[in-house]
Amino acid sequence: MGGTEKAVGRARYAYRLRVSATALARLEGEWGRCRWLWNECVARAEKAHTEGEVCGPARLDGMLTRARAVTPWLAEGASVPQQQAIRDFAVSRGKALKDVKDRLPVNRRAGMPRHKKRRGSDPSLNYTRRGFRLKGGRLHLAGGIVLTVVWSRPLPAEPSSVRVYRDRVGHWYASFVVPTPIEPLPQTGAVIAIDWGVKETATTTSDRHDLPHPRHGFKAQQRLSRYDRMVARRKPKKGRAASKGYREAKRWRAKTYAKIARQRQDTARKWAKRVVRDHDVIAVEDFRPKFLARTTMARKAADAAIGTTKLALVEMGRKHGRDVRLVHPAHTTMDCAGCGARAKHALPLSERTYTCVACGAVFPRDKNSAYVMLARAGVNPAGVEGTRPPGAPLREAA
Repeated sequence: MGGTEKAVGRARYAYRLRVSATALARLEGEWGRCRWLWNECVARAEKAHTEGEVCGPARLDGMLTRARAVTPWLAEGASVPQQQAIRDFAVSRGKALKDVKDRLPVNRRAGMPRHKKRRGSDPSLNYTRRGFRLKGGRLHLAGGIVLTVVWSRPLPAEPSSVRVYRDRVGHWYASFVVPTPIEPLPQTGAVIAIDWGVKETATTTSDRHDLPHPRHGFKAQQRLSRYDRMVARRKPKKGRAASKGYREAKRWRAKTYAKIARQRQDTARKWAKRVVRDHDVIAVEDFRPKFLARTTMARKAADAAIGTTKLALVEMGRKHGRDVRLVHPAHTTMDCAGCGARAKHALPLSERTYTCVACGAVFPRDKNSAYVMLARAGVNPAGVEGTRPPGAPLREAA
């Protein structure tokens, strides 16, 4: 596996693992130590927050050094995944604080990552380059753990890190981080803008590239409801061990959810590749769909998988060297794509047609937002499919 000369980014390549009984016991032991460290970081960060102190990565690293010196059980494990657990906590803590920066943290739990429970969290171990090596097609981890990798495709370059994790179904995977080169596509001279929604996952300035709501979760809802009833009926009483039927029902439900996730990713990647192949410049609404979880459309919004589709489009554009521009979504439904005037009141979600009070133009709501984002991105609309002069009604894309 040789390195690439023009590597400009990083990508993850995931492979299935064959785990022996010995390796499984060692992986679970390492996860137990890392989980204990994570929970200890949460407790110390809560205490520091209550006392008005700063509990950063350097302080937590010192805690790990002292803990390994006096705790033989912790020192038995490799130091690399334990150090990475502290780094992951610091990253998670930073993201949580960013999410609540507009709210006053009135208690010690504000912006704090949660504890990882023994039965409620799946193992996940991160190793940097000095904590693993590939030899003879096998993955050797620090601590004497040897895993067999199912090489479904070759690695394009030497990996810089690996994450070993177990999914909800019980399968183990190794996710390698490798440098990726740009794979340029032929220039087309076309540009496009994309507006995210629930009625249609993606509405674009080109009718040929609109992405309808795939409804993968809706199609599997009957099967999921059946498994939910099975899990509810077979749930053991408090203090009793779970039955075989209960574990099987949970596994069937997890497999169904995993299949839905794969279908959503497949749909998103195929659509993203088509958009990137046909356009040089892509203006994308920088939409954060988290707030939709608090609305009556939460189920439909989750099934639309806007976040997954947006991530696939951005990654595909960077992979092929396209110009992807993220546009702030504020007031895109209130501005007129023809004259640029802004409405005095926000449109309710039930109103699907935008009528400009200044110029009288009438546009489909989502199409209007897409053209507004095109202007905000500073893109020359000469290359837009279905473009029209300012103030004119929308035309059908060719």
